[in-house]
Amino acid sequence: MATATERFITAEAFDDLPNTHGYELIDGHLRRKSMGAESSWIQVTLGALLVNHVRAGGYGFVFDSECSYDCFPRRPNRVRKPDVSFVRLGRLPDNRIPTGSIRIAPDFVIEVVSPRDKVTVLADKLADYESAYVPLIWIVYPSNRIVQVRTQGAIREFGGRDELTGDPVLPGFRVRVADLFPSAASVETALPSQDGTP
Repeated sequence: MATATERFITAEAFDDLPNTHGYELIDGHLRRKSMGAESSWIQVTLGALLVNHVRAGGYGFVFDSECSYDCFPRRPNRVRKPDVSFVRLGRLPDNRIPTGSIRIAPDFVIEVVSPRDKVTVLADKLADYESAYVPLIWIVYPSNRIVQVRTQGAIREFGGRDELTGDPVLPGFRVRVADLFPSAASVETALPSQDGTP
């Protein structure tokens, strides 16, 4: 008897599975996503920064790594889960968040590369986003502390004190590359003070 990861599953059936936590659907087969602690910290940090900016400006909706997108017409049995994603206000039908997969492409996706991520798997994922015409893609590389930004075919790399912007997709959103990665300062702020106060 075939297991869930072995049997063929359609994108529609993916929404009906009892537990797809940590899985994407690739050509009808479940594929596990991996994320280490450092990558998870970066994902949460970026997600929090995005949520604060989006809510303040009423720009739309921010989703975490369990939000699934079924928006690849050339590959109908693919469902992707970006590490962080954003959809502008007015693009979802009736501005309602669906209970299952989102059927339109996001406006902005962020992928945080984990140590176990294969180059070929990442390239395949980025090709899917570009085929769906996602206008802004950030790929965060913790190992060398750089961020690759892809916008409509153009590719640029940023590091250190360089500033990333969400323009024109997400007006006014700005963050320094250095602020996306764990540092001694970020660890210290997470620890209680010497006198025991938080």
